[in-house]
Amino acid sequence: MRAVLRTAAAAATALALLLTGCGGGGGRADGRITIRFQSLAWQKESVDANKQLVKEWNASHPDVRVQYVQGSWDSVHDQLLTSFEGDEAPDVIHDASDDLADFAYGGYLADLRTLLPDRLTADIPQQSWQTSTFDGGVYGVPFLQEPRVLIANTRVLKASGVRIPTPARPWSWTEFRRITKELTGKGRYGVAWPLKEPVSATLNLGLSAGGELFHRGADGKVTLAMDEGDLVVPRTIRDQVGTDHSAARTALGMGGGDTLPGLFGGKYAMVPLGFSFRQQVAEQAPKGFEWTVLPAPAGSAGLAQGVSPQTLSVAQDSPHKKEAVEFIDFLLRPASMVRLAKGDWMLPTGRAALADPSLHTADRGWATGAALAGALRSAPAQSVRGYPEWKDKVATPAFQEYYSGAIDAAELRKRLVQDGNRVLARYQR
Repeated sequence: MRAVLRTAAAAATALALLLTGCGGGGGRADGRITIRFQSLAWQKESVDANKQLVKEWNASHPDVRVQYVQGSWDSVHDQLLTSFEGDEAPDVIHDASDDLADFAYGGYLADLRTLLPDRLTADIPQQSWQTSTFDGGVYGVPFLQEPRVLIANTRVLKASGVRIPTPARPWSWTEFRRITKELTGKGRYGVAWPLKEPVSATLNLGLSAGGELFHRGADGKVTLAMDEGDLVVPRTIRDQVGTDHSAARTALGMGGGDTLPGLFGGKYAMVPLGFSFRQQVAEQAPKGFEWTVLPAPAGSAGLAQGVSPQTLSVAQDSPHKKEAVEFIDFLLRPASMVRLAKGDWMLPTGRAALADPSLHTADRGWATGAALAGALRSAPAQSVRGYPEWKDKVATPAFQEYYSGAIDAAELRKRLVQDGNRVLARYQR
């Protein structure tokens, strides 16, 4: 569903850019400023919320008009790179923090430290700001985030008699492995791991076990080192697939949405998914299907997880940086941030928005997600130059082969660390 919608959004983006031009904001003869806001919202509720907020801004700010441009997650990196190099970037840029590093280091994004209002700086926690901080500068405002959670078949859990975890008393990784064995049987797997793209899921969940993998030295250079904490999550998954047979091997090549029919049909008792997948579950589940949202397992570092929040940045070449940041501040007022979060079925980063009672109800797992917000940390590779190449050429195939049983832990370590350090070294000369 997401792929179809995002492909449609990509086509809409291309049409919008052809019709409006990609140029940054400018002034008019009457003195009114126009700034362009490229949004990556794609779900109807989220698109409607963004457009309504733009409409509200324009009604209350007659001298600074915001033009809404629809972007697409599928093509945003290449599209932005082209627009930066062609001096045609939008003024306000919606993206994700893990896509910002190269743009920040390349000088394409404005450092927002002297532009951000105190209200916004204080409202968003420091651990969220770290996701968009590169070499001391702040290049994006993190505003939406999602933990990974377990979406489970309530009836199966209740019938099994296993202990139901809560954010206050989560399962450990050892307990999680044992429970998935107990939930397996009669044509059902205890869990399905959708790991078509295994790197971010593995690394982000690995923070709970103390895994870091990327280590920055006193000279600022990053190297890879794989300790026992880094192996807890991948070892658990591999054992569930190959030893316990409590995790479906066929799910390893799936995307998150691909596992939902199996969850609905009773083939899987649980599926680890991003928090926003609750919308698909709510909309697609057959009548009578009962589901619940559980916290991901905890390790030596508790419920810590890596995240890459959605961000709003300002183009370095924008002639109206002050006005662009004022619009971002308007867009991210607490009540508006709640609207954006609910439209995307995600969590706001802002403290005031996160305290909204509507995000703390048991309905559809909102309360579970909100309880995890304080444990979310910057994804391990957030500011690492060369990470995209390491992920695509080294880590993705290595994890895929490890989870399938084709290589062992020693070979996984060798590829991730030795081959990976060679990749990173080229970016840090």
